Amino acid sequence: MLPLDLSAPSSLVLQIALGIKALIDERKLSPGARLPSIRQFAESHGVSVSTVVEAYDRLVADGYLIARQSSGFYVRAAAQGIYREEAQSLRNVRFDPLWFVRRAWENRSAEVTPGFGWVPDAWLDNDAMRRALRALSGKPPGQMLGYGNPRGLTSLRLKISAWLGEQEIAAAPDQVLLTAGASHGIELVSHYLLRPGDTVLVDEPGYSVMISNLRARGARMVGAPWTPQGPDVAALDELASRCRPRAFFTNSRLHNPTGASCSSATAHRVLQIADRHDFIVVEDDVCADLDVGAHRSLACMDQLRRVIYLNSFSKSVSPRLRVGFIAAHRDAIEDITQIKMMTGLTSSEIAERMAHEILSEGRFRKHIRALRERLGEAQKNTAARLQEVGLELFDAPEVGLFLWARHPLFADSAALCNEAIKSDLLLAPGHLFMTQGQASPWMRFNAGFSNSPRLYDFLGSLRCRIPDDSIPAND
Repeated sequence: MLPLDLSAPSSLVLQIALGIKALIDERKLSPGARLPSIRQFAESHGVSVSTVVEAYDRLVADGYLIARQSSGFYVRAAAQGIYREEAQSLRNVRFDPLWFVRRAWENRSAEVTPGFGWVPDAWLDNDAMRRALRALSGKPPGQMLGYGNPRGLTSLRLKISAWLGEQEIAAAPDQVLLTAGASHGIELVSHYLLRPGDTVLVDEPGYSVMISNLRARGARMVGAPWTPQGPDVAALDELASRCRPRAFFTNSRLHNPTGASCSSATAHRVLQIADRHDFIVVEDDVCADLDVGAHRSLACMDQLRRVIYLNSFSKSVSPRLRVGFIAAHRDAIEDITQIKMMTGLTSSEIAERMAHEILSEGRFRKHIRALRERLGEAQKNTAARLQEVGLELFDAPEVGLFLWARHPLFADSAALCNEAIKSDLLLAPGHLFMTQGQASPWMRFNAGFSNSPRLYDFLGSLRCRIPDDSIPAND
């Protein structure tokens, strides 16, 4: 029996859930073990059946139990308690892209986290989220039920169409498809464009989740070198001529991981190369709202003739909403909509309604201005402090989230990042962003998470020694 305290401040539901979790974590309930029935547990512990139902349901939702119809509740074979014991420590990590994403999102056990890839929660407009939730709670129930439009909420697509017009991209609402974030957009577009064995060009370095997605599709990835002005157009032209790619996946503004943006001249050359070699350009522009410069997107210059444009509200509204969109030629949108329906029917209309509520407020533009200013200040401070402790910068973007830097004593930044883990610092080593996972001296720093003195104390201390498993970088 579990000890339950009626006078405790925590509810009986929580006490039961935590008690069973502890038994599973301590291996006192083994994987596959059957729990007492709801009625048996209620009678033996002197609680109501509804209390046990809620506690068991929580354990199912948390991944501790499996409910089997007409049979009962069983401990999950791969209990999360085992996973979390591993996740509590950042020692002995593999630092592959999917490991990094999972640990960054699910665990967050490091105390200092400049390797994270998102805007700090405290910098987003949390009050706007609460206001949107209150507004939705007052809507008629009929508006909140059902699957919704396969292309996404019409009113939100209208608003996105207007925003694209402000970006000088002419796209009617029927050229916009809503997605569950930009990563979902990448998945849908890669499904639309690629078959196993197709060759694709990608930024080198590039967005790690995009690289992982294309690898899972069976694409043959070829890295196109990235410069502070965007893709190296001479290398891109030569690679396109030699490899005959189906598409080029690129992050053109406030690039992840380098923070650099594609210049207008480079963007023009990229589109010329795409025309000459007849490939599609897939433009990931998730940081567009954070850009204070005059950088024009590839979609703006091409008008969705050859460019498929991806964006989301994760950097400007909240990553928790999981709302993004694809803008493209009508025929492409029609085909991608079919893929979306085949793989997931529709995206979440509730999340889309929340995004529409927030974007419709007069305060949103003020929030974006404040966020840009805060990121600009953080960028300047981070760049200055990284240079003070001896790191070399790839570029000094002064806007957006990311900086790409390397320590002159480390040819492989993974060695440095493993050193950092011992001090509870989670950094993002360069090989996460390389097409083949090859070693790199570079690291990605998020200016929003790089304000801890401990980070610079650690980096500064490295100047006094050369680790045994590293050699000086010479490139």
